Amino acid sequence: MGLKPYLKPERLEEIVGQIALEMASQLSGANPVLVGVLKGSFVFLADLSRKLGIDHEIDFIQTACYGMRDIPANEVLILRDITAELKGRDVVIVEDIIDRGHTARVLLEHFRTRGAKSIRLCALLKRQGGAPGLHVDFVGEEIGEGFVIGYGMDYKEQYRNLSGLYLLEDG
Repeated sequence: MGLKPYLKPERLEEIVGQIALEMASQLSGANPVLVGVLKGSFVFLADLSRKLGIDHEIDFIQTACYGMRDIPANEVLILRDITAELKGRDVVIVEDIIDRGHTARVLLEHFRTRGAKSIRLCALLKRQGGAPGLHVDFVGEEIGEGFVIGYGMDYKEQYRNLSGLYLLEDG
């Protein structure tokens, strides 16, 4: 397996800063709950939190649809739920990448049933042409084909520690 550079750490910092500015302007005074989808979003959420500039709370939810497989399953499991009270709160689901949109759709419904005032989706990356009909409120960058690793994203639990984003290549 080879690694092809995709986004350098400096570019990631710019993207996160842009998302933080947009999010802060929309949610100023709301004290939103940012819900990181584990495990892939943890680095992105940490950087976003530091740049956000408005009061906010952080929680995490853990889902599974890849596991140790190369391709995602159609079923999305919630392995670990949040602890924050969502009733009447503004919620931002923070994803590393939205590909087919299965996880995002499951989480939107999950948080609706908990009485959230509003629910927004934030993704560092969104697959071009992926997740038809799904509105993503904050998107860092659209990406074409390829398996992305680094900056918290993994391949079979490896490569999360890379500071940039890379495309995993056969070979």
